[in-house]
Amino acid sequence: MESLEQSSFLTFHCENNDINQNRKRDMLKKINTLNWFDWLLISGIVLLNIIYSVLEGEADFTGVAAAVSGVICVVLVAKGNILNYIFGVINVSLYAWISWKAQLYGDALLNALYYLPMQFAGWFLWFRKRESEESVTIITRRMNVKERVWLAFTSVTLTLFVGYLLSLAGDPQPYKDSATTVLSVIAMYIMVKAYMEQWALWVIVNMISIIMWLILYYKGAEHAMLMVIMWVAYLANSINGWIVWHRLSKNQR
Repeated sequence: MESLEQSSFLTFHCENNDINQNRKRDMLKKINTLNWFDWLLISGIVLLNIIYSVLEGEADFTGVAAAVSGVICVVLVAKGNILNYIFGVINVSLYAWISWKAQLYGDALLNALYYLPMQFAGWFLWFRKRESEESVTIITRRMNVKERVWLAFTSVTLTLFVGYLLSLAGDPQPYKDSATTVLSVIAMYIMVKAYMEQWALWVIVNMISIIMWLILYYKGAEHAMLMVIMWVAYLANSINGWIVWHRLSKNQR
């Protein structure tokens, strides 16, 4: 009888261990939503930053931290993973500082006064849009035709309007600065609202930003090449993000 009870206890204990192990595996799968392409981007940005630091003969810890945290952030955004906002806080804080030092005051203020608060707003909104209570991924959605037309009209109109105001203020590149600022603001807003169409705007912003930082690199701006590397990774991720969110939002319809 005692042997039977011990056997039952061991069986129950083993079953409980199996259940706990399965729960842990399920939880890890929900948290680790990355695939090989995502890890390629993250490891690639780390490797390129190391190579650049070696070639330059000095370690740019601020630039490296900004670039790596930024890429991890956007990779997680592409997966609809709420944990992106943790890395987003680090990235936008450092990027605001780097932009200020490079005399990109518009970018610095945009990151400090808009992107940084939006990290906390995004966490709150995405937390409510999770697939389940245990999940770190959200339910994505897409705009209808009318909403897309309105988005395009608003983006173009505001870009031209702000660009004109910047030209009156003496900005040497008013429409470039206007495009990166206006489109970033709109893209960030529809990102926290979990719309797929954000990625079309991010592609444009990323392409313009690559050109901007390349120009600054040739002018000798500090951290510039690391920012070019970061924005190239952003561009690759934004294309991937469009593909992933297109599939995710289609499944929700």
